[in-house]
Amino acid sequence: MDQFSSATSHDGEHQDLASSFSAYFNNFRVGSKIISRETTVSIESHLGNGNIVAAHSVIEDALKEIDNATLNIAVTGESGAGKSSFINALRELGPEDEGAAPTGVVETTMERKPYKHPKFPRVTLWDLPGIGSTNFQPKDYLQKVQLVEYDFFIIVSATRFKNNDMQLAKVIKSMKKNFYFVRSKVDCDLRNEQESKPKSFNKEKVLQQMRNNCLCIFNENKIDEAPVFLISNRELSKYDFPILIDTLSKDLPAQKHHIFMLSLPNITDAAIESKRNSLEQHIWLEAFRDALMAGVPIISIFSDSEEEKLKEILNNYQVLFGVDDESLQHLAKHLQVPVEQLKAGLKSPGLLKKKKELTGNTLKGVMKKLFSVFGGVIRGVYYFGKIYYLRFNFLDTVANDAKVLLKETYSRKV
Repeated sequence: MDQFSSATSHDGEHQDLASSFSAYFNNFRVGSKIISRETTVSIESHLGNGNIVAAHSVIEDALKEIDNATLNIAVTGESGAGKSSFINALRELGPEDEGAAPTGVVETTMERKPYKHPKFPRVTLWDLPGIGSTNFQPKDYLQKVQLVEYDFFIIVSATRFKNNDMQLAKVIKSMKKNFYFVRSKVDCDLRNEQESKPKSFNKEKVLQQMRNNCLCIFNENKIDEAPVFLISNRELSKYDFPILIDTLSKDLPAQKHHIFMLSLPNITDAAIESKRNSLEQHIWLEAFRDALMAGVPIISIFSDSEEEKLKEILNNYQVLFGVDDESLQHLAKHLQVPVEQLKAGLKSPGLLKKKKELTGNTLKGVMKKLFSVFGGVIRGVYYFGKIYYLRFNFLDTVANDAKVLLKETYSRKV
């Protein structure tokens, strides 16, 4: 009877563990999760059956896939369409920054050119020659520029999409690749329209007219379900750029969501929050993986190796969110303010000095939350909870600092 009760108790714990894992990822909307539904189901199944080793293995493989994921984005369009500015904007580079794609020049190359993200070398944006500047037919053009290497295509135009663009889109679609139309330089068109018609100018009507003109061309060329995104490379937070990013994220495989979100510029609070959510999932998966196999007693002090690891983790978050010293120096120069003024409103620079205070005051509450997820199945949750709590705390603090800097930046632009 006792053995039956014990077995039943363990079965209940395993089911609770599986349910908790599922419940955590249900908190995130589709398009923002960093593991696929199939992977989640596999982990839940192993946990529910009490196969902790198998669950650990699936999580480990998922994390390796996420951490090794690459992203190749093809950007094409006619010369002068704003391709280079778009590539630079995604990489948070100005036209005069080192490594920036050259702007304001007539396209003469017939070859594709890669531009790696300065912070994420596994993210590459490819500047493809406009199909109108080559002698290739659309199908031959895609073979020339290595179609299979790209995760998706961005087709850019600063005016009207041409017949070449339409034919290219059809060939991309036939090869089961995603493409997105981007109408660039919207800010210039709005400014010109306002200057020429100051009395009757209506911003929303002009934007809708641009959109309708593009959709009309798509319909004439029998390209269905092809939304167009109106953007300004100078002001990414405005117009359709946030919608474009959301669409791309939903269309990407789950294992590529993480690297994609991390590589994006901090253009809005929502963008910062999406980046934070992605990192939170990654931390949570690592904590779950490590705690599953833990048999380590609690350690009351931080070892030297832990100190160095925490320092490295905090610095990495600061770089990811643009609140590291180099980024702050760059922003201070751009805003023409002392860097000390920017640092004065930030909390993350002093976090390492406060780590003992943080763990001493609030670790109990975090442990209660972790035990509600892991239960008694995992003996090492207390030890790992200490480390991962600090990582969550670092992440939240750095993300909030990024929002402070964003607010400061926009307040000085107004």
